[in-house]
Amino acid sequence: MPNDQPVRLRADADPTERRLTVVDQALRLFAEKGYEATTVDEIAEAAGISRRTFFRQFRSKEDVVFADHESQLARARAFLDAAQGDPWDAVCEAVVEVFERFTQWREIAARRYRVVRQVPTLREREIVTVFRYERLFTDYLRRSLQGTSDLALVQFTAAVTATHNYLLRRMVRGESQASPADLRTALAEIPRGGRESAAASAQMVVAVFPRDLSPRQVADLLERRLDTL
Repeated sequence: MPNDQPVRLRADADPTERRLTVVDQALRLFAEKGYEATTVDEIAEAAGISRRTFFRQFRSKEDVVFADHESQLARARAFLDAAQGDPWDAVCEAVVEVFERFTQWREIAARRYRVVRQVPTLREREIVTVFRYERLFTDYLRRSLQGTSDLALVQFTAAVTATHNYLLRRMVRGESQASPADLRTALAEIPRGGRESAAASAQMVVAVFPRDLSPRQVADLLERRLDTL
């Protein structure tokens, strides 16, 4: 569809498609006219809906900028609710699915990035939105991995979210063609609640020496013994 003309939604368009069409047209207008200068009536006209319909779907212009995140969060929550197997892997797969959908909506993601960079209130809303993903993942891990260090869970979800956002931002800026497979590989490198600590312990060497050895003798003996491992 031409980007400079109002669009008309198909009668059989599903709710997600309808919302994304409004988001797409709103972001186009924000980029062309500026966020503050664009009115709700202009967005509604461009998207082929009434003002009343707009406010049934969104509470404000700010909400329309992040509307696709609402559907993303809902999908991620449903995915985790149904997940089986390793909870760490489930969080990673939920994040990969989010990333994959953003690659399908790449132009919308790129437009939002450009608009958000220019509006301080939208940047603040973006920070809150990122935190909502982190909280969703952390709450899931808390339920699934009771007894695991809470700090380890928070560190993991923060790293997972940051890795997703880093690759997504590079993609929308045209600096990378990162794929879901690239993200999955990067997520596999993130420490998972003590697994690496256990691996490190497996490499620990315990040595016993006579009490009367000097520090120099201990060091020399350690060096010789370690060379044989």
